[in-house]
Amino acid sequence: MRKKIVAGNWKMNKTLEAGVQLATEVVNIAESELNNGATVVLCTPAIHLSAVAGVLKSGKKVSLGAQNIYQKESGAFTGEISAEMVKSVGAGYVILGHSERREYFSETNAQLAEKVNLALKYNLTPIFCCGETLAQREAGIHIDFVKSQLSESLFHLSPEDYAKVVIAYEPIWAIGTGVTATSQQAQDMHKELRTHLASKYGKVGENTSILYGGSAKPSNAKELFSQPDIDGGLIGGASLVARDFIDIAKAF
Repeated sequence: MRKKIVAGNWKMNKTLEAGVQLATEVVNIAESELNNGATVVLCTPAIHLSAVAGVLKSGKKVSLGAQNIYQKESGAFTGEISAEMVKSVGAGYVILGHSERREYFSETNAQLAEKVNLALKYNLTPIFCCGETLAQREAGIHIDFVKSQLSESLFHLSPEDYAKVVIAYEPIWAIGTGVTATSQQAQDMHKELRTHLASKYGKVGENTSILYGGSAKPSNAKELFSQPDIDGGLIGGASLVARDFIDIAKAF
């Protein structure tokens, strides 16, 4: 059975004090209201990880994740954070290949394959992002493009390792552009991705949790999560408001 997951990506937001307050609110609401078995993850800035880990210990329904790791295990890489460091503060998840990392920091599929390997080595669950731009969608190459992101970064994995990966589909063309993706458009792409994953990994691929990363919010979460191939969301702006974030998690 596929796991239902709602992961909040805080991006570069919140001071340490404000982040601790937000995490506390999320934990309190989740503990009192969330009873549908959904997995909830807070992916905080690296500087917040240790403090938020302490907050999350007060409950049992919210897990911790990082927003990135470096593709090397250790060494002279000033400003970077390793998989081992992330694991050492108690995180269980890490976002890899987010569209912003690909665009602003030129991350490649080959680099992301290295990051996936390190995440798995240190028992971190990768939330592996993929998605296409408006130009790619309009050119009709979007399906092949996103499939290649998955193939080039993940298909070297054994079935046993691949089974630990979560996918997040980001329709880049529908994030902050004024263009809205319909729930059917999201479902269609999720189905394409699931079929592609199954072509490599069979039943293991079919059972992959695939999250929608296209501006989900409380008003549209229920419709999105009712689609047969959408298993949750990677939430951006709405994860910065505890009430909204948990209401999304309650939408299953």
